[in-house]
Amino acid sequence: MGTAVEYQKIMSEIVFINLPGPVEPTPGMTGGELLHGFLADLHRSQDTNVKAFLDSLCGKWNVHYRNNEK
Repeated sequence: MGTAVEYQKIMSEIVFINLPGPVEPTPGMTGGELLHGFLADLHRSQDTNVKAFLDSLCGKWNVHYRNNEK
């Protein structure tokens, strides 16, 4: 048997989701705007299981929510 190959994947890109995001889709929205609204809506969830799952995915994919609400 050959030797196992070890490697480390280093993510150099960080994705920021600016809050608040769109609450409802509107005609003419771009794909990026729709995705922004979808991800912002997930972040607004009050369910702790959804929050925990979202946090685990964000950690894996280097996604960060940035709160711009004043």
